[in-house]
Amino acid sequence: MSNLINIVESWKTVLLALGPSVSVILIVLGGLLYGLSQTQPSQMRGKWQSTAAGLIVGGVIVAVITAGAQAIAQTASTVLLP
Repeated sequence: MSNLINIVESWKTVLLALGPSVSVILIVLGGLLYGLSQTQPSQMRGKWQSTAAGLIVGGVIVAVITAGAQAIAQTASTVLLP
């Protein structure tokens, strides 16, 4: 059981270290791709815009998970204790 708690703690550390950077990168790439999609013909524009929206939503999800990493780790370590 202690090994599982250590794994959760290590994931928390990784999320806290990489999460904000990954989130910003995804949101910026989504914005750039959305801007570039405006220069494309209508058939390609929809594909590019949906990809951009996916990147932006992914960046927001990563930001939320990063912000809640401490609470997630705390809950997981409490639930897993006997």
